[in-house]
Amino acid sequence: MSDRMNHCKPSGSTCSDEVCIQTQKVYDSCRDKECIENIRVYLTECGQSIVDRASSVKCRKAEIIWVYSDVEPVAFNRGFYSVDLKFFFRITLDVFTGIGRPTQVEGIASFDKKVILFGSEGNVKTFSSKFKEGAADVQLWSKNNLPVAQTEVVDPICLATRVVEACDKSCCCCCGEMDVSSVPEDICKVFDDIITDTENGKKVFVTIGLFTIVRLTRKVELLIPVIDFCIPDNECIQSADNDPCELFERLRFPVDEFFPPEKCHFESKEITRDDCCCG
Repeated sequence: MSDRMNHCKPSGSTCSDEVCIQTQKVYDSCRDKECIENIRVYLTECGQSIVDRASSVKCRKAEIIWVYSDVEPVAFNRGFYSVDLKFFFRITLDVFTGIGRPTQVEGIASFDKKVILFGSEGNVKTFSSKFKEGAADVQLWSKNNLPVAQTEVVDPICLATRVVEACDKSCCCCCGEMDVSSVPEDICKVFDDIITDTENGKKVFVTIGLFTIVRLTRKVELLIPVIDFCIPDNECIQSADNDPCELFERLRFPVDEFFPPEKCHFESKEITRDDCCCG
């Protein structure tokens, strides 16, 4: 190993085109395509009052606010770890209270997920000289040598919406139930109003489609071949403060906006007539 770390050749020759870099290596990963049914949407106080008067409710869009993750070793399975994920979504609803345009209201929903991945073993604890505000967290010291969980997720697709009356005791929709008072403050700041958890008003449940990729990574040192440094080739475009038309002339004509791409340019599976559930 010591021979590999010596990157320079014998005297009289140039240095080797190999360098040692430190990077995050992916040890294991998985992907999921999930249909999550009947997630409870906790509305803002203003939104709840509007929904209580609604004749119908439709899910307009769902957005990812944040994903919290926790990594723990799996007992009796060396090198494997459980990754507990908690997703927070901002749900925007179109609420119809009569004839006319719907009113948009917002709420929060959550979803818990657990996966098992291989993350290898490592007993070395790493400390950096880079300052991090609030980094002296005793809780994290014992987890310094665990692999790092990385989650990639796109905004979910709204599939269905249900409204349950307050007096409906037959509904057993319990997916996404949470204690609103325990929602982190940073998540609550996304909304302009206070999130409420009332049992006396109507409840909204949504079904969403979720795509995720989860990875377990570790910081490692790798020996890689090097061609050259990454020196930018393009020059920075200066803003033309005195002549805005000059800057406009540099912009490319938006051809795609006038001529939308053909069907063959889309790689995703198109929805056929047989896939539709139209009545």
